[in-house]
Amino acid sequence: MSTSPMQVSEARRFQQLRGHLSYLKLNDAAEALNRVLDQARTERMSLTAALERLLEIEVEATEARKLAARERFACLPEPWTLADFDFAAQPGVDEKLIRDLATLRFLDDASNVLFVGPPGVGKTMLSVALGRAAVDAGHRVYFTTAAELAAKCHKAALEGRWKTCMRFFAGPKLLIIDELGYLPLPEDGASALFQVINQRHLKSSTILTTNVGIADWAGAFGDATVAAAMLDRLLHRAAVAGIDGPSYRLRGHQNQADAMRKGVNARVS
Repeated sequence: MSTSPMQVSEARRFQQLRGHLSYLKLNDAAEALNRVLDQARTERMSLTAALERLLEIEVEATEARKLAARERFACLPEPWTLADFDFAAQPGVDEKLIRDLATLRFLDDASNVLFVGPPGVGKTMLSVALGRAAVDAGHRVYFTTAAELAAKCHKAALEGRWKTCMRFFAGPKLLIIDELGYLPLPEDGASALFQVINQRHLKSSTILTTNVGIADWAGAFGDATVAAAMLDRLLHRAAVAGIDGPSYRLRGHQNQADAMRKGVNARVS
């Protein structure tokens, strides 16, 4: 069976179009080209509608790759979102404040957030949930513990990479520093933490969780001058959420235990 010149021309045009898309690194659009053309023919789509659908596929794939990259960089320890937090189980949390923070307006103002309270009350979960919201909104986020930050800065100083390390911690739109005060910082740890906070001051936002009350920072970190300077930078433009309710974590474990016990009793009965 012979092939008409028009069919040869259309086949060549299809291959050229696919080649153009690949050359421009629009690989997802190139892969979807055949499917979109079939859809356009079946649904009698206009040229504009077919082209819009083809580019939409490429945009969606690009956004998915960017989101995945932001998630990898963020190093969030859990996939928590604000929807996972049970405000009824933790009356010590100011829900109105948290809902306002979840709008991420504090990022536009380069404001900071301090979660202060004993272990287990939900400080880390709330900070991760806000970090997750920022990642989803297209911002660069990085999560670390205070101990990890101090260790990285110390190692960088020994290896002559101090400026590179400071640029790294200055980069994210939101830096989350967890568990300040849980472990003693090394001798130069408080100074390193201050320098990270100082370089981010009024430029980008930091969320910090701590079990140490603000009035006790001077004693907890060993250097009253550094502690005062750190607080000055953090509180200059900040929201402070003190959480003094029951242990949110223990409440969750208790609920799981109760559910398992009920399930066992139901099977026995």
